[in-house]
Amino acid sequence: MTGRHIRARMFSSPAGIAATAAVAVAVAVGGTVGAVHLTSATSDTARPGPVVATPDPLPSESVAPPSAAGTGSPSATASPVPSRSTAASRSKPRVTSTPAKRATAKPTTAKPAGPKVVDSGSCGASFYAEGQMTANGETFNPEAMTAAHKTLPFGTRVRVTNPATGASVTVRINDRGPYIDGRCIDLSRAAFRAIASLGLGHLTVSYEVLG
Repeated sequence: MTGRHIRARMFSSPAGIAATAAVAVAVAVGGTVGAVHLTSATSDTARPGPVVATPDPLPSESVAPPSAAGTGSPSATASPVPSRSTAASRSKPRVTSTPAKRATAKPTTAKPAGPKVVDSGSCGASFYAEGQMTANGETFNPEAMTAAHKTLPFGTRVRVTNPATGASVTVRINDRGPYIDGRCIDLSRAAFRAIASLGLGHLTVSYEVLG
């Protein structure tokens, strides 16, 4: 009885109430801290470790196996720098394309075709220089490259050549003559002077009638 009475008085006093509250707070704080520690420990053990991305090794690189003692993620170990002397890109022959050759036009050396020769021959030629009307109605010009022929149509062109020198001249028929035996063409003074000296008076020539 005595013991019960003393306990009841201790708890009812202000000091006892304060002590009881302090003990309750300590118990509550201790329980909370313990729970925090317990939760932290549980989270640390359950949370997986960080994942380290490891690049794919090159053909000449090697990756060291993970250490048996470690519990974390395996890490790649440094490997020697691969040699560039036997690179795969240089071991194969290179294929180069040959540019197509462009066709180039060759310069032509062919001479343009001259007038067609429709008749040729040789005969005596002379010249005349008197001012008069020609048979086709033109005024005779002794310095023009013209000539007289007995039968060729007016306007026909004839190439007359001096066989002794190779000199030649092309004349246009605009008159009739000469009427002397052995001569078939009578040149103007300028045309005769182009192939021979006027002092000859006449000479044998070769002619080509041009079509």
